[in-house]
This record gives sequence, structure tokens and C-alpha cells, in this order.
Amino acid sequence: MTTETTPSSRERLLEAAAALTYREGVNVGVEALCKAAGVSKRSLYQLFESKDELLAASLEEDTSASALFPEADDTRSPRARILHVFEQAEAQASDPDFRGCRYLAVQIELKDPNHPASRAAHRIKGNLAAFFRTEAERGGANDPDLLARQLILVFDGAAARAGIEADTHSGLVIPTVTTLLDAANLR
Repeated sequence: MTTETTPSSRERLLEAAAALTYREGVNVGVEALCKAAGVSKRSLYQLFESKDELLAASLEEDTSASALFPEADDTRSPRARILHVFEQAEAQASDPDFRGCRYLAVQIELKDPNHPASRAAHRIKGNLAAFFRTEAERGGANDPDLLARQLILVFDGAAARAGIEADTHSGLVIPTVTTLLDAANLR
């Protein structure tokens, strides 16, 4: 016998915020969020200080960024671990509902680096940059900082282009990243 648990109001609000803001942008209204979550405005404001805090929490709880990373006990080379991130990103970009990197989109839309959701997105993107930097250093890259910045540039550019359906990752991103890794002498 299976017992299904109904998601809490908080969970429904987080899911609604993640889905609606990804599809429609950060300016989605409180009414639309509450309707999609099946909760009242009162419930929203009892659970979150503001819509801004709800948006930040929805970003923090989203697992799409962490799904990019290899497992902690992954023993592959730094080069293979970096390529793994781009392979995962390519798989995410092949989803018909893919609209680009949600964290980059939030930062672009909000413009205010002090907005709670912008700060959350910045932290999450920072984790990816730190991962690239650490792996570049572990792999003996000539300039780990430069390589990490280049990889973020490719990551963000590829996600943006795929998100607006201007291009696909297929056959373009992995060869580009491989060229950067080769030029940096990454093992």
C-alpha cells in the first residue's frame, strides 16, 4: 500500500515560482503564483516575507544546477569532470521546454544585484565558476582563473543561444570546450 503525500503550501509555492518564472520571467504576478500553487496570498506572505524572497527560495531549492555536477566520489580526471558538466547541460538543453539558464535569466531580468533572487542566482552561478576553477587547477591548467572564466562564458552563451532557439548545443559546445581545455593544457 502506497501513501501519497500532498505537497505543502510552501512546496507548491516554490514549484509554482520555479515553473512560472522560468516560463514567463520574474515579473510574474503574486496572483498568478498563488493561483498556480493553489494557495491564498495570505499563505504566501505567512510563508515568505515577500514575492522576492519566494523567488530567491525557489532558485535555492532548484536542483537543475546541482544536476550538472559529477558525483563527489567521481574519480575521473578534472578534464572529464568539466566535460561532464557540459554533457549534462547539453542534455538539459535538448528538453523542448528549455528556456536557457534560469540563474542567468534572473540576473539579466532583475538588473539589481542586491535583489534576493539576484543574489541567490549569483551564488549558484558562483558555485559553477568555482567548480571550473578548482578542476582547472587540479588538472594543471596554465591559467585556472582564465580557463574558469572562459568556460562560464561558453556555458552562459550556449545556454542563452539554446534558450532562445537560436542554436543548439549539439556538435558545438563540447568541441569548443575541448579546444579551450587543450589550449590550457588541462589534463
